[in-house]
Amino acid sequence: MRLRFLVRALLGCSASIVISQSGGALYANESSHQGARKAPAEAVVTDTVRRGISGKLRGPLFSYLAKRPFEDKVNGRIGQYLIGFWPGEQRRTTVAYQNPAGFIEVTQENQNTQVSEHFRLRDFITHDQARTWPKYLVLRDELVDKLELVIQQLENQGVVVRRMTVMSGFRTPQYNGPGGDGRSGVSRHMYGDAADVFVDNDGDGRMDDLNGDGRVDHRDARVILSAAELVERSHPELSGGVGVYRATASHGPFAHVDVRGWRARWGLTG
Repeated sequence: MRLRFLVRALLGCSASIVISQSGGALYANESSHQGARKAPAEAVVTDTVRRGISGKLRGPLFSYLAKRPFEDKVNGRIGQYLIGFWPGEQRRTTVAYQNPAGFIEVTQENQNTQVSEHFRLRDFITHDQARTWPKYLVLRDELVDKLELVIQQLENQGVVVRRMTVMSGFRTPQYNGPGGDGRSGVSRHMYGDAADVFVDNDGDGRMDDLNGDGRVDHRDARVILSAAELVERSHPELSGGVGVYRATASHGPFAHVDVRGWRARWGLTG
């Protein structure tokens, strides 16, 4: 039985796009619910009905991607992929920490799907179980939209951004753990609305010198913070957390950006 995801075009458009669980595309309109198969999902994404606030999202609400409902997770797994358990499965939580509605299915074939101008699907998957496919991902389009707006703001400020690397995107509860190593047991990474990022135009795997002082340190991550502040000021619906982190032996400086729904700041922000 197909799991269908229906996304109705905004602003009075009469056509709707229905995506089956297998990723095939069906089209329907207001006068008929008997959609006829038209084209594979990859061909549908050019016929978008929503590109987000940034204008840089690809496809309406990622509806062209195959999805699985939360209920498909059994004993902490979907198939062979180990996910773990959210706090809301074990105790009562607030609305902000409710279980995700479902998962995007990431395969070896679709992992390079472009979800926006600067980001691909694989940028956000959890960094474990390298040989296990398919993988499952929680990702909010608002996060990708905010990251694109941050890039746009950086470029408006004269900072060239050819590549923004996602050091850590979605984390399964199993990977995130209950806390420790600087991670929160209720990390926004587990809810698909957080990413740790840095600008890496030269591809060396480290933050670039964004502020032009000849050094690469947490002050460059503050440049990302400043851009995120301006984005939130213009788009309060994308409010969230921003954290600034210094370099360690294992990674360079980076900024955490999320869309949790309320303002939060931490780290080396001052």
